[in-house]
Amino acid sequence: MPDIAATRQELLDQLVALAIPYELLEHPAVHTVEAARDYWSALPGLAVKNLLLKDAGGRLWLVVAPAEDQLDLKALPRRIGSKRLSFAGPADLAATLAVERGSVTPLAAMNDHDRRVSVVLDAALANASRIKVHPLVNTATIALAGADVVRFLIHHHHPPAVLALQG
Repeated sequence: MPDIAATRQELLDQLVALAIPYELLEHPAVHTVEAARDYWSALPGLAVKNLLLKDAGGRLWLVVAPAEDQLDLKALPRRIGSKRLSFAGPADLAATLAVERGSVTPLAAMNDHDRRVSVVLDAALANASRIKVHPLVNTATIALAGADVVRFLIHHHHPPAVLALQG
């Protein structure tokens, strides 16, 4: 991972500096939505899943959707304005968001200094009073307002496309 990657503490300090309230829950490492469910129940809000995708033109997309939603990956390119999508590899993840698999979060956009990743946030999450995301590591989860995630992303030069990804 690049040396310019923010640490969990630097992320939390950023949230404080931006006056973004959050609730933090420590837990054992989780690598999937399924593994995190038991821990997430201790926090209020909607759980998310994060997909780093690469289109046929090489553009990277971080798609953030409610954990319970089934995304139609064949229809998604048309919905977000991209070419055919596939999952991005570990090298793309390390070079842009600078987090490990299982720790992907929209907040990792703060590490994408070259702005290679386009963030797509489901409208249900953007409008939620609380959503649950990792703070750059998969050994904790934070709950914060969807609008504050949008504000954080804008602050880090990644204004998200807010779309209804279902339907």
